[in-house]
Amino acid sequence: MADMNEKFLKEISDLLENARKQAKTAVNISMVYTYFEIGRRIYEEEQAGEDRAAYGKQLIKGLSEYLTKNFGKGYSVGNLKNIRQFYRVYSEDQIGETPFSQFKNLPAVSTGRKFYLSWSHYLKLMRISNVDERHFYEIEAAKNEWSLAELNRQFDSALYERLALSRDKDEVARLATEGQVIEKPSDAVKDPYVLEFLGLPELPEYSESELETRIIDHLQQFLLELGTGFAFIGRQIRFTFNEEHFRVDLVFFNRILRCFVLFDLKIGQLKHQDIGQMQMYVNYYDRMVKLPEENPTIGIVLCKDKNNAVVEMTLPENNKQIFASKYETVLPSKEDLKKLLNDQLDTF
Repeated sequence: MADMNEKFLKEISDLLENARKQAKTAVNISMVYTYFEIGRRIYEEEQAGEDRAAYGKQLIKGLSEYLTKNFGKGYSVGNLKNIRQFYRVYSEDQIGETPFSQFKNLPAVSTGRKFYLSWSHYLKLMRISNVDERHFYEIEAAKNEWSLAELNRQFDSALYERLALSRDKDEVARLATEGQVIEKPSDAVKDPYVLEFLGLPELPEYSESELETRIIDHLQQFLLELGTGFAFIGRQIRFTFNEEHFRVDLVFFNRILRCFVLFDLKIGQLKHQDIGQMQMYVNYYDRMVKLPEENPTIGIVLCKDKNNAVVEMTLPENNKQIFASKYETVLPSKEDLKKLLNDQLDTF
């Protein structure tokens, strides 16, 4: 065994792990399709009864006893009610063609609907009453391979509302059909960023260095919060200009936009000098670091608080590279963000 090629062993191991993952995914999705058909038959059978309410109650109870006896756990009265509700929600829910080629071979149910996620995901999704919001989270969960825990986290952090607030009416509608599409620098920026996973609220005070360290310690979660296409380059990246040393707090590269994305962290109120400093960082990267085929650098000043008037007055009117975003160390109020979004859409 000791003489065997380690690379060879790892390749075989990776093949088996990938096969297990694919088999598990196939089983999970197959179960979703099966539950849709079971839900359809329950609903149709209930509608055939004369006293529908009483008949439906007895039908589910009897079916639960029968399935549990013959197939074991998983068919409680509560779960069968969820299966019936799943059919009722998704029999009238058409998401359209998704932009992901990996799902083209999936079958469709009688209504033309396809399913891309596990039953646990759909238990969460079907409780989202806003159809557009439900479609957005389904697309993003499938596209980014979110676990159920990550889906719950993104929903609790009000990702849909946070993205929608920076978009006009047509772009908000697009979120429901394509998810988060990154075509220009502003598409990759959130305001606010939600960093509750850093565990900072427990600290009475913290420094910018502590904030940076927490982000690095939770880099995987931070990358998920950033969104699609981000790759980490480094922290405290130093460069020298005119015999003076400077350090960029965090440097990423976005593979979709094909550009560097620089983050400068500020724990207090944003000042116009902070924006000017970021402008210098961006200029340096554009002129000295990026390759000719790469796109202009994006700079994001991540701060605890900001004055939008100061930001607008400091930045040029045609700005497409420098952004200032707040960060939250606790989950925001979805209700407040929904109200803001509704008020914004009403003004268009």
